[in-house]
Amino acid sequence: MQKPNKRLENQTCIITGASSGIGKAVAKAMGTEGANIVVNYHSGAAEAEEVADWISKHSDCGEAIVFKCDVSKEDDVEAMFKKTISHFGTVDVCVANAGIQIDHPLHEMPLDAWQKVLDVNLTGQFLCARESIREFLKRGMRKEISKSLGKIIHMSSVHEVIPWAGHANYAATKGALTMLMQSICQEYGSQKIRCNSIAPGAVKTDINKEVWSTKEGAEDMLKLIPYKRIGVPEDIGSVASWLASDESEYINGTTIFVDGGMTCYPGFTTNG
Repeated sequence: MQKPNKRLENQTCIITGASSGIGKAVAKAMGTEGANIVVNYHSGAAEAEEVADWISKHSDCGEAIVFKCDVSKEDDVEAMFKKTISHFGTVDVCVANAGIQIDHPLHEMPLDAWQKVLDVNLTGQFLCARESIREFLKRGMRKEISKSLGKIIHMSSVHEVIPWAGHANYAATKGALTMLMQSICQEYGSQKIRCNSIAPGAVKTDINKEVWSTKEGAEDMLKLIPYKRIGVPEDIGSVASWLASDESEYINGTTIFVDGGMTCYPGFTTNG
């Protein structure tokens, strides 16, 4: 984790899916930068409480609370923002991180597997972005806090540009996120709202543990990564906390790939 410098002090950040994996690392990174953190979770209340407790012990100026919310449900998302604003006064940063995979070959994919992934990975991101923008516009600029009216960070994936056989529903949501994020930038950038995406590559989380935890699986993953290291959640947390800060104030409407070079398609180093 990066050395904290309080660049998010007096700001409030909602991180969805923050009880584990990448969301947990983002919450910790932003918390140590001085932000108030809303640790959102869908399941795993104990894990979410552990994240909040860690932040309270490692931040000398921020506070963390937990909130259970299914990001695919409009009422849940609205309630999460209402609670955040009631408790902290406003929202400055929203990291829409929650996501799921339900994998099937396309010809065997049930409609509910397609729909559930879209509901969480795309509709959930839309609902979080919409509520963030509503609060940013209502609250107005806080120039003493940030140069931006508000910041939205969508957690995408290298699969917004790399096709993924057997995971068409997941890849489709990540590709769609690009247009959602860029459309938000185009529509609200003039009002100093910043909206960007982070696209992780192979990162060691529970969702892919059965692959990277074996020697053979790790070796196969490394074939896809020019940097020859599988990522860890803290790699994403460091980028997210920087992207939420004024140090990245002129970055808007783009995706930052955190992938060790995976999108450089290393399979073509010997002409494919």
